Amino acid sequence: MGASDKPHQKLETLLRRDHAITLAALGIVIVVSWGYLLSGAGMTMPAMHGADMARQSWDIAYAVLMLVMWWVMMIAMMLPSAAPMILVFCKVSRESTDDDSRTVLAFVAAYLVAWGGFSVLATALQWALDSGGVLSPEMASSSRAVGGVLLIAAGLWQLTPLKHACLRHCRSPFYYLIHNWRGGSNGAFLMGLEHGLFCLGCCWLLMALLFYGGVMNLWWILGLAAYVLIEKVVPAGHWIGRGTGGLLILWGAWVLTGY
Repeated sequence: MGASDKPHQKLETLLRRDHAITLAALGIVIVVSWGYLLSGAGMTMPAMHGADMARQSWDIAYAVLMLVMWWVMMIAMMLPSAAPMILVFCKVSRESTDDDSRTVLAFVAAYLVAWGGFSVLATALQWALDSGGVLSPEMASSSRAVGGVLLIAAGLWQLTPLKHACLRHCRSPFYYLIHNWRGGSNGAFLMGLEHGLFCLGCCWLLMALLFYGGVMNLWWILGLAAYVLIEKVVPAGHWIGRGTGGLLILWGAWVLTGY
């Protein structure tokens, strides 16, 4: 083996090590997030103890608790499907001149900031729906009209060109990074934020369906998270998205017309 092969071998070893470290770190964050949700997200709520309990009154402290719950929920649901992009970013960063662990942290932090913004809006919407009396104690829509409209809106969004443009971005991490690379931690933050916005464009109305199935319905949460992952990583993801759109529209129409 020639001396010229040694630098290449060293680089491959570093790449494998960084890949393992990044994957382990993502796994820990995902497990902790799901553990927080499974433990009740720090709340003693009507949804945890039965629908006959009194509705929780809203104040700033409760709104902050809801915001934390939403943000952790988005991390638990979305980080698994973002893992391929993060791992590819780690690899490209290592092979470029931006060999700095801070760039990976900046990329992930910006992605989480994007979903933090969504969490603020989701909390505000929950507050409004709850104040309007259209959420059950389980934080699911108690209004046939609201539930049907949510399902139809999510279904229609699944069929739009913008949805599928965002989905193509999420399904092609290497292509995106090669053609949109920005150097340094600031560049990494901008790329992570941009990826988060694409991810939001792909999934925001799917996440709004939590108001239909129940914000703290863990089976519904798991189902949505699994669907998002399948849509992004399975080769037929685009077709799955379109098919799901049609089913959601039919489901919403069925809800609106009565059971």
